[in-house]
Amino acid sequence: MRDFADKVAVITGGASGVGRAIGARLVREGARVVLADINQQALDEAVAAIGAAAGLTVDVTKEASVDALAASVYGRFGAAHLVFNNAGVGLGEAKREIWTLPLNDWRWGIDVNVLGVVHGIKAFVPRMLASGDEGVVINTSSSNGGLRSLPNTPIYAATKAAVTSISEVLYQQLLRAGDKVRAAVLFPGPNTVNTAIMASNLVRPADYVGDTPPDAVAYRTMQDLVKTTGLNIALTEPEEVADFAVEGLRAGRFWLLPESEKGDEMLRLRTENILLRADPQSAW
Repeated sequence: MRDFADKVAVITGGASGVGRAIGARLVREGARVVLADINQQALDEAVAAIGAAAGLTVDVTKEASVDALAASVYGRFGAAHLVFNNAGVGLGEAKREIWTLPLNDWRWGIDVNVLGVVHGIKAFVPRMLASGDEGVVINTSSSNGGLRSLPNTPIYAATKAAVTSISEVLYQQLLRAGDKVRAAVLFPGPNTVNTAIMASNLVRPADYVGDTPPDAVAYRTMQDLVKTTGLNIALTEPEEVADFAVEGLRAGRFWLLPESEKGDEMLRLRTENILLRADPQSAW
């Protein structure tokens, strides 16, 4: 898809961070952007700030809510050409062992980061195929989990591993369905992206509250994460991710993965370890 003018783009998690930045970039490209988010106040502010065509509330953990989003988009615009299943949460799991993590943390992470993608696929793909229009479904993964798993964020890494797998399967199945709709998977980066995802625990819905108090999280900003984990790297801004994602879509890529010397080397080592049947690198 080389031209985004007049295309309808739907972005979950669109009120902030990477979602909002992608929306702003696509507005500049002439697209009709629909931002979807659970946070109404942030959604209203984002729509006004970037000039989006619409802002619609959605709870991606609920299948009916995402289906209602799709119905509203098609009812108002008659199409959806770009669907970004982008909503995600951070759990603040660092400094805790995987066997101590509460089940409510797992449920929340999986319901948002994994089922949110599944609900988006179920709601939009049948409509996109039926329309006969060119389209792309873009799922937001992460190099953490989606390509290699860091030990300090077990739930997040597990959910993003699932997103990568789902995206690869979706790509293959859409190829069998024809050549109009395809899939892509986005890995924000190349460095840790400067978003507010680590503050997710502070606004956790009531359905998932009860196991982990807000003050139990190890960090609340990406600056805290970098400092806590000793990554010692510069942060990538959401606008950089948006520019890379849009140019990758223009080029027709499935792997929306920015180049990174360190990241590429870690991925290469992991792949070689698998081929050699060797143990995971302890540094990961």
